[in-house]
Amino acid sequence: MAKHTDIAKELYARIVEQARKEAFYRSCGVPDSVDGRFESIAMHCFLVLYRIKSEDEEGADLAQSLFDVMFEDMDDNVREMGVSDVSVGAEIKRMARSFLGRVAAYDSTIEVNGDETGNDRLEVALDNNLYGTIKVSKAHLGKMADYMRREIGSLSTQPFSDLLAGVCRFGSPPS
Repeated sequence: MAKHTDIAKELYARIVEQARKEAFYRSCGVPDSVDGRFESIAMHCFLVLYRIKSEDEEGADLAQSLFDVMFEDMDDNVREMGVSDVSVGAEIKRMARSFLGRVAAYDSTIEVNGDETGNDRLEVALDNNLYGTIKVSKAHLGKMADYMRREIGSLSTQPFSDLLAGVCRFGSPPS
């Protein structure tokens, strides 16, 4: 068992609690579907991992534990949805690759406001991932990009000792 499993479980519970807030689905246009909920959890997990990445080896250990806890939960959920035991491993690997792709996309765009065409690259990443299964308004993309940047700033001020205690505080979802 990983060093920070219990802490990661607490952080993951806070991530899921935030990701499931109704405002994301009602006011921000996140699809209220299996895919939409996965994407919201992935986005919020990214936010915490982005905060942790600046820490030393203990941060790397916590990040790995958080990833492990997230995908143990995904494994449980996939099984509950009736995916056959034979297919679960392949489905979890697909989800893990998808998640790592989202982390890379958000990480490369979170601090960049625009590209050479004037498009907000984070909005493009959100359109491709969080909203990937639907057509979404520019207003919703802007709200979520602003939310992510706000949360990056907020989480950056939270002491690592809080995260090591299983505590992370998110702000209110956009309205």
